[in-house]
Amino acid sequence: MNEIKEYNTNVFESIKHLDKNGNEYWEARELMPILEYNKWENFHKVIKKSMVACETSNNSALDHFPEFRKMVEIGSKTKRETIDYKLSRYACYLIVQNSNPQKKSVALGQTYFAVQTRKQELTEEYFKSLDEDGRRLVVRGQTIDKNKLLYRAAKDSGVENYGKFTNYGYKGLYGGETASDIAKRKGLHNNEEILDYMGSEELADNLFRIVQTEAKLKKDKVNNEDDANDTHYEVGSVVRETIKKLGGTMPENLPTPEKSIQELELEKLKELQNQ
Repeated sequence: MNEIKEYNTNVFESIKHLDKNGNEYWEARELMPILEYNKWENFHKVIKKSMVACETSNNSALDHFPEFRKMVEIGSKTKRETIDYKLSRYACYLIVQNSNPQKKSVALGQTYFAVQTRKQELTEEYFKSLDEDGRRLVVRGQTIDKNKLLYRAAKDSGVENYGKFTNYGYKGLYGGETASDIAKRKGLHNNEEILDYMGSEELADNLFRIVQTEAKLKKDKVNNEDDANDTHYEVGSVVRETIKKLGGTMPENLPTPEKSIQELELEKLKELQNQ
């Protein structure tokens, strides 16, 4: 990347990855050209220096800089195994702090990773301090925002029947249950949104499904409705299998809250009016 046009912090967001558990990471060899390093040897020195800083701060470099190997093309249809790192947000923060600050990209990186790292810390602290009703309100808001992105990606992938598309995702996550099946099991009426009658854990399961489906539709460049539906089902099934492997509770076995999200919002509104 010899020339970077219209450089802004979005470039760091564009190369962010999510693992199967929803944890974000950046690959060092993708970050290297964005920070305007042309040689891996030079960038690798910055990584090693950042790993020392990580250990000095009483954090495990193995946790924030896990090494992995991947095959890259070197020309003439041949490939070579190379070293790479899956970098946490904190690892990226340390790298930009140890890079040349005179580079515009590095300065932007320092701003992005510093602000986002602190924002994440504050968000996690705030979320942990909430009761179950508060957590429900937060995660429900996230599902609303992320669903908008999912359906935009679905539209770009050729989806026209959004109800069918949605059911494929639910069937994967809920072991074959459709939205109607879930609503019936929860004792809901036709006009009641099932996501409004989920606890924070069940909402989080669905949020993971939503985020990962959107990412996979884009990554795989899905361009027809059948494949989009299959993708939604596949992601839902993988999330379900992950819950099972972790020994978690299947979403259909989680309790249904007595109050809807709308009722909680109304209660919060009344509390504010009475203050």
